[in-house]
Amino acid sequence: MGNEFRYLCLVETRRLLLLMGVVFGLILFVQYFELPYNNIFSSLFASGKSQVVLIDDFPSRNSSSDTITSRNLTNVSSINSTALNVVDGALSTSNVSDGKDGDATNVKGDFNHEDSKGLDDSLNDDVDPEDETPSKDFLKIDGNTTIDGVVRNNSFPLDKRKESEYTSNTSALMDHSGVGELDQTSEKNEGNISIQATPPVAKSPSDSPENREESSSIHVDTSSRGTSVHKDAENILQNHGRPKTLKNGHSVPVSDLSVVPISKMNNMLLESRVTYRATKPRWSSAVDRELLKAKYLIENAPIIDKDPQFDVNLYRNFSAFKRSYELMERTLKVYIYAEGERPIFHQPPLKGIYASEGWFMKLLKANKRFVTKKPNKAHLFYLPFSSRMLEVALYIPNSHNRTGLIAHLSNYIQMITTKYNFWNRTGGSDHFLVACHDWAPSETRQIMANCIRALCNADVREGFQFGKDVSLPETFVRTPQNPLRQIGGKPPSQRRILAFFAGNMHGYLRPILLNYWQNKDPDMKIFGQIRKAKGQMSYAQYMKSSKYCICAKGFEVNSPRVVEAIFYECVPVIISDNFVPPFFETLNWESFAVFVLEKDIPNLKNILSSISKKRYLKMQQMVKQVQQHFLWHPRPVKYDIFHMILHSIWYNRVFQTRS
Repeated sequence: MGNEFRYLCLVETRRLLLLMGVVFGLILFVQYFELPYNNIFSSLFASGKSQVVLIDDFPSRNSSSDTITSRNLTNVSSINSTALNVVDGALSTSNVSDGKDGDATNVKGDFNHEDSKGLDDSLNDDVDPEDETPSKDFLKIDGNTTIDGVVRNNSFPLDKRKESEYTSNTSALMDHSGVGELDQTSEKNEGNISIQATPPVAKSPSDSPENREESSSIHVDTSSRGTSVHKDAENILQNHGRPKTLKNGHSVPVSDLSVVPISKMNNMLLESRVTYRATKPRWSSAVDRELLKAKYLIENAPIIDKDPQFDVNLYRNFSAFKRSYELMERTLKVYIYAEGERPIFHQPPLKGIYASEGWFMKLLKANKRFVTKKPNKAHLFYLPFSSRMLEVALYIPNSHNRTGLIAHLSNYIQMITTKYNFWNRTGGSDHFLVACHDWAPSETRQIMANCIRALCNADVREGFQFGKDVSLPETFVRTPQNPLRQIGGKPPSQRRILAFFAGNMHGYLRPILLNYWQNKDPDMKIFGQIRKAKGQMSYAQYMKSSKYCICAKGFEVNSPRVVEAIFYECVPVIISDNFVPPFFETLNWESFAVFVLEKDIPNLKNILSSISKKRYLKMQQMVKQVQQHFLWHPRPVKYDIFHMILHSIWYNRVFQTRS
């Protein structure tokens, strides 16, 4: 009896061990395919800490004035990743993928582990997307600010022999890159915008007189109507800062008090194809010949009148766009620098209003088709830093000094130009960055002036250069696990609200908007900050139920509401003077959006009511069609926002190539 009992125990023990082994093996198998970059064991036994090097130009908090002093930190410190998540919701912690699993490695696992805890809380659609905006520092870096004399960042080791030459070398680098200083335009030159003859452009259906006439009616400028305007609105441009212009010869001069409407931007874009040329390469390369060939093929693309997948009127020149996109898929190779310490480099936010720079970086790193490890084959070089994490890691709140942030980027460029010769060949014109923070234009204006800059804050007055820079869509990602949650809205017949806006009182414009329209008209649902309350419509429900969604600028010209409106299939009404809308070189924005000048806020309802029902229905249908270009997918799909951002960068690179 005892032997039989022992035998049964032994058999059952073996069965239990076998079952445990099978279960454990199944877990490993599932995680191998689901977790980012096959990080199996590190995900099972993660410590929850991420190692961060605190550089020695990190500003001191002991300064008695607004000037930031340096402090030497030689030890590697750790920052709790949870603390960083509080700031931006989620951070990436994975390494660069070589993309061996296909054209675009499925990185869904990356987003799933970011913030799965408390998922329901992150889906609060009633929250103003800009509530997540950090406290703003209204400091604008002076136009004459240079990086001379800034503190060295020793986390980027340079040749000791160059230690004493840092300042002069940096200045020389800027001179070689053709970086001009900012120029305060003189009073006598105000209002002069020079428009030169434009080259012949292949016509598309969207360029036809009929379509142009219909599209042009969407931009409304009531300056000739003689309507009385509230004193605050009349003085907007006089009371809120003076624009700056570059004098490097590349950008069209914009006078101090001028407003650049969408019609002028169209002309400036066409002119840039003639006037803007990148620095000529110091030596020729096979990639230059490939770009010149692509340029020729795009310029001579056969005319496409109709397409089964697209409405050609959504695009400036659909024929050129289609050919350019196809050539990008076949030709483009991008080299990603591996250098750079986390969290500023290689570890961007994937959630919140700065998510565009994070998602783009994540998806590009995982892409086998476009990424190359052979820099001599690369048409573009990616500088993988996060403008948001640059602020989180280095900026001291209320210090009113961003010298340390600029110095950090300066040291990085100094390091890669010392280590490699890729930048030196073109002066940086074949390098690009993707940055969504408001400060990115001023932080990159000098040392990265020749680079192709994809910027959310695409402001003509802040140095945005047509033909070189790219307007980056600002997307508010609530949940990285499911960025398409609640997409869409009610059909036009069920959209009872004429216009909707809700948001914090960021900047000078929104108080003016509310002063005119809050609780003034039942058709105009204009609010300040709204919160979820029982029996009341939520923020998302308002957008889903409105014909027009007001996208009023906040602290800067950009707003996540532009993409949100498209997401909820609401016609965007952009009230932000000098804002260059996303994918401007490709999309015909006037076919699906309304542009209202800031001074015309008093006439907002009249402007919207004057749009015919037929025209509105056409625009709303266009919004639904263009929506595919503004959607993030964990595994990128053709023509989505990832590919459109990359295409805009590719397109500008092609057309600035010199023969």
